[in-house]
Amino acid sequence: MELEQIIYNLVLHGGNARGEAYEALDAAEKGDFESAEKHLEKADEEFYAGHDYQNALVQGEQSETPNFLVIHAQDQLMTALAEKNLIRRLIDLYKRLDALEKKVK
Repeated sequence: MELEQIIYNLVLHGGNARGEAYEALDAAEKGDFESAEKHLEKADEEFYAGHDYQNALVQGEQSETPNFLVIHAQDQLMTALAEKNLIRRLIDLYKRLDALEKKVK
């Protein structure tokens, strides 16, 4: 696989993972936790699809020396992971808040 294809896929799947994670957060803010969980599952799928391309780089399948684009693409994927994990924690807080609000009412 060409280095450019790997870079493209890292950015693509990282962006898709971030987008799905934020869709999950939006759903949780509205109290739609079922939809939030579905978006988180899609975010996980996208992240792991991107991670496969990252593994190709790490395992040395590419003979070229990593360049700025490779580093940037990997950074995009890892930022998506960090944001996805943080959003998952925020959704857990929304769930707890929702449960407390239901007890108060």
